[in-house]
Amino acid sequence: LTDSVLLVQSVEMHSLKMFYTASSEVTNFPEFVIVGMVDDFQIDYYDSNTKRVEPRQDWMNKVTDDDADFWEWLTERAVVAQHVFKVNLDNLKRRFNQTGGVHIVQVMYGCEWDDETGDVNGYDQYGYDGEDFIVLDTKTMTWVAAQQQAVFIKQEWNKDKAELEDLKNYYTKECPDWLKKYVNYGRSSLMRTMSLLQKTPSSRVTCHATGFYPNRAMMFWRKDGEELHEDVDNGEILPNHDGSFQISADLQLPSDDWGKYDCVFQLSGVKEDIVTKLDKREIKTNYGKTSMRSDEREDLTVTVVSFFWTIPFPVNQVLPTSTPTSNSHEALNGVSRSAINNPGGVEGVWRRERVCSLEPV
Repeated sequence: LTDSVLLVQSVEMHSLKMFYTASSEVTNFPEFVIVGMVDDFQIDYYDSNTKRVEPRQDWMNKVTDDDADFWEWLTERAVVAQHVFKVNLDNLKRRFNQTGGVHIVQVMYGCEWDDETGDVNGYDQYGYDGEDFIVLDTKTMTWVAAQQQAVFIKQEWNKDKAELEDLKNYYTKECPDWLKKYVNYGRSSLMRTMSLLQKTPSSRVTCHATGFYPNRAMMFWRKDGEELHEDVDNGEILPNHDGSFQISADLQLPSDDWGKYDCVFQLSGVKEDIVTKLDKREIKTNYGKTSMRSDEREDLTVTVVSFFWTIPFPVNQVLPTSTPTSNSHEALNGVSRSAINNPGGVEGVWRRERVCSLEPV
């Protein structure tokens, strides 16, 4: 009972994480990589070799229904972000008095949304060479330095009250709004299949659901509306090749009225259970004619979303081509709130990026 309660409490929370990684002298690895994850499930990707933002799920292409140039628009800004992170990496190496060797800047940001209560919260943190560097406290909307080398950056970023207000708006409104939008894209695109299977006339009947996401689901057999525990073998949730999941539950053939039995499938975020009655005519077998009802395929509720970072200057802004100087922060970040003419009304899908500045010499 305790496990069931915990499951019900956890399934309403959806999360998205964006990872940016800039590196130097790492063999056989791109200098810059962007990965988007929803509930630890990859949804999109960019790297400095391909120089193209690519969806990792077919349903992500539905965004082009609203804006045909969406992926091109994101790609342009991802290319600019690549230059920004080159500046950040060079600045941090100088801040730590480093020259050559392997060095890595990592940034993770995202948000969580409880689709039951509506509560949201965000997170935004930078790391350098495997250690925390600077973190945004989204409750107080202040940057917190995790290392001495981050103190000056913290002071500079905390001075920018307008930028902090923009970030607050992003994490409390824009991010959740885009999350909900992408959830709806997934709901209208993915399909779930639920079937009854049997190998031989004397073998157990298997209730099988596949093509669902996320991997938080329950399946069980009932008799007269009561959950069965005897003569039932519940399987584990297993991955499919396309990133979706499957689950099954076996039932020992009953000797009494089959009409008393049904299989119940519960998916995270879906309020209504999917119920399949035990009916000999609906069982797919290896020894006779198979059948499947037309209503066995239903819309899959999916908790997925993608968004990318806001770049702090227009795409046609002149980028630094030499080693960053002490005023690189001003050169790149001075237009952090400049209006960007986003096509297709996709303002807000990006989160602003900032340059890790150096102290004046």
